[in-house]
Amino acid sequence: MDFLSNENIQISKIIEQALLEDLGSGDITTDSIVSPSQLGHGTIKAGENGIAAGLPIASLVFKKINSSIDFQAKVEEGQSVLAKETLATIKGPAHAILKGERIALNFLQRMSGIATMTSKYCQAVRAYPVRIVDTRKTTPGLRILEKYAVRIGGASNHRFGLYDAILIKDNHITLAGGIKAAIRLAKKNSSHTVKIEIEVENISQLKDALEEGVDIIMLDNMDTATMKEAVKICNGQALLEASGGITFDKLKSIAQTGIDLISVGALTHSVRSLDISMEII
Repeated sequence: MDFLSNENIQISKIIEQALLEDLGSGDITTDSIVSPSQLGHGTIKAGENGIAAGLPIASLVFKKINSSIDFQAKVEEGQSVLAKETLATIKGPAHAILKGERIALNFLQRMSGIATMTSKYCQAVRAYPVRIVDTRKTTPGLRILEKYAVRIGGASNHRFGLYDAILIKDNHITLAGGIKAAIRLAKKNSSHTVKIEIEVENISQLKDALEEGVDIIMLDNMDTATMKEAVKICNGQALLEASGGITFDKLKSIAQTGIDLISVGALTHSVRSLDISMEII
């Protein structure tokens, strides 16, 4: 992806902060044992089956430490990989490789874990015209990377932050004095170019939202029977998004209701990192 480059200031800062956290004033172990002139050849391998994601980030980590390091990805982003398969090779100053090893692996493991889980969710509903989307339940400071990994896994991104779409939730509705009042205020005080989504908890609220006209309606913690009724009532007037308490076991039954979107916070807030390691030859 083009944004995963040295020109992306946000990506660059994330990597620099991670290196500062780990290296501090220096790697006292490596600096005391390994000569700056000693060369090394590292191999990064998967310890289990999964989806590879974050290889460009791993490369940038090593380049930040020493621009002469040669990082060669051996698989494509988003590719399914098997346990013991080589993901990348690294050549260059051994002390620089060691200093970047943990941070590069942390990014790779986290992002590959997200892509792997996302792919599993997407495959489960591939027979239905529904999209899996992520949420803002991401690791603070790492949202751009985690949402990228979601896309690599085959799903779509929900809004990136509070700035790029209006999502009226229960607390907004309470403070505004009701669903209709909240929607009217949002329309009055925002640009016509901004999409408006509102969260509803029952059919009565759904009807109120449809009367006022919104782009997306989030069905919060509804059972599948109520979702089916909502789909019938909506009849294409707005996109319908299932949200709240979404688990893998519920996916297929939710997709069968005719819903348009299923948002899954677990893709980023409850994911297990993929087992990936590096060995220097």
